[in-house]
Amino acid sequence: QVQLVESGGGLVQAGGSLRLSCAASRRTFSNYAMGWFRQAPGKEREFVAAISGSGDSTHCADIVKGRFTISRDNAKNTVYLQMNSLKPEDTAVYYCALSIYYGRTTARGYDYWGRGTQVTVSS
Repeated sequence: QVQLVESGGGLVQAGGSLRLSCAASRRTFSNYAMGWFRQAPGKEREFVAAISGSGDSTHCADIVKGRFTISRDNAKNTVYLQMNSLKPEDTAVYYCALSIYYGRTTARGYDYWGRGTQVTVSS
């Protein structure tokens, strides 16, 4: 079984930055694509970004493109989400997820999930 643990969330002012981390339990981490999703109260879980197993390919949702960057360090079994120019509408619980295949942008396409980390952006 795969365990994913997110960290790095917190409270930040609009325009500020945060870096989220997701640590995975698998030593075969590099075989799997990873994604970040977020969910605000009363809203559906929303795709944020995805990265291929090797890290060669990435994709960000239009709503965060140019502000967020996904990356990974396979030697550390960790995926990151660098969030810059944060806006109040970015406030949500952010989840890390693992998929066998890269390119999926829906929650159903991911097999394992972390518990999430809260990001709150004040105005």
